[in-house]
Parts: sequence; C-alpha cells; structure tokens
Amino acid sequence: MKIGSLDVRPVLDGVGHESKDALTRPGVEDPWACHPGQVEADGRLHFDLGGFLVRTGDRVVLVDVGVGGISNDSYTGGDFLDSLRAYGIGPEDVTDVLFTHLHFDHVGWATRKGEIVFPNATYRVHAADWAHFVEADDAAPGAVRKLAPLRDRLAPFDSDVTIAPGLDARHTPGHTPGSTVYVLSGDDGQRALLLGDVVHSVVELAEPDWQAVFDVDPVAASAARNAVAEEVRDRPDLVVGAHFPGLRFGRVVTVDGDRRFRAL
Repeated sequence: MKIGSLDVRPVLDGVGHESKDALTRPGVEDPWACHPGQVEADGRLHFDLGGFLVRTGDRVVLVDVGVGGISNDSYTGGDFLDSLRAYGIGPEDVTDVLFTHLHFDHVGWATRKGEIVFPNATYRVHAADWAHFVEADDAAPGAVRKLAPLRDRLAPFDSDVTIAPGLDARHTPGHTPGSTVYVLSGDDGQRALLLGDVVHSVVELAEPDWQAVFDVDPVAASAARNAVAEEVRDRPDLVVGAHFPGLRFGRVVTVDGDRRFRAL
C-alpha cells in the first residue's frame, strides 16, 4: 500500500488465541453477543501476529517484529523472516526497528538466542517502556533476556518525534507506559496510523467502553483508544491494529450514529 511516496506492507508471523474475556464491557454479561463473528467456536479470540514493513527514502523500517519462535496452545509464530523475504528484504537490509511497545508478541524477532536478528538496524522505543520492561527492579527475566542485547543499538525517545521522512512517533500511554502509535504521512496529505495495541480488536474502535485485561492503565488506555478513533472518524485516514485480521487497514466511519470499522 502506498501512503504518498511511502510504501507500507504487513509482515505476518503467526497467530494467537486468547479467551474472549480478555476484552470486556463493564456491566454487560456477554458483550460478544452483539459481535458473534469475532469469537471462535471454542470461545476464544483470534489475533493475527506480525508487524509492518515501511519503506521511506533509503530507510527500510520494521514496526514490531512478531512473536518469534514461540509455539504453544495460545501463540504460534515463526513466519516473520519468510514473510519479509517475500518482499525482497533480508534481515541485513533493515535500517530501523520500531516498537509500539515491548510485550512479547511484538519483540519476538528482535533477538534469537541472545543474538540480534537485524544486525544493521537501530532499535527504537519509548523510554518509558524500556524502563518498565527492562530496567525496573521487578522486570520479567524473560523480557530482560530478550531485550538486553539491544542496548548498544538502542535509540530510545521520550517525546513525540519524527523517525524518518513521513514517519512520526506519537506517545499514547495506557496499554503500556510507553505505548506508541506511528503515523505515516504522505506528501499527498493522506495518513495511516499504526496503532499497535492501543486497539486489539476492531470491536474496540466501534465500542467506546470496552476494556482489555492487558492494559497497564485501563483508564488511560480507553482514553487513548477513543481519542484516536474520534480523530480519524469519517476522515480518509487509514488505521490498523497490530492484531487486526490479516493486518488489514481500514477506516472508522459513522453508521446510524455509531462508530464502525470498515476494512479495505
């Protein structure tokens, strides 16, 4: 897909499954009754896993890098590098790896067995997430082992910043302390927002009062989610969440007075 002169492509890695109770609507016994197509027969939610390839100028950028080699009853990855090679890109070609946040299913291919996977890349994340997941005294050992090898290649940011031509980072805390949305802006005025886990399911763009159990600060996460949805509502801006079906972009539109997500 083209956003002006920028090229953005989904890079699929695998699939994840979580209980439907991971996303809830306070005060409603069965909130999924209104969205039956979103729940699998076994009562779980399906989440696609991966990231995005963005090419701008001479930069080859990845936004999130999937779940990696994990394979269990809930998460299965392993396809990311093959998906990337299908676009003619090898690990050595990547100039920048950007993280929306540092949960395990977004950093899986950052390192493998202690070795950096994208050897020529600069790694970028909001400083608040690095502090929370790596530097904190109570940081999970698994996250520290996965991410610590990046220290010498890390370029953290602590405010909204332009990363590359047409590619800006916007701090949207709530899901995690450093949760970040990346905004792609074309020279023709078109925009696309890579939402990370500000939104897990397309339902959250339609329903203003849903909550995700994964959010560190549910109040801030809800505010961020709704602010983004209202910002792009009934505009040509494109949005995509990190776990949307097929990592497909769409638009937020108004139908009978309510917000709805319409995939392209």
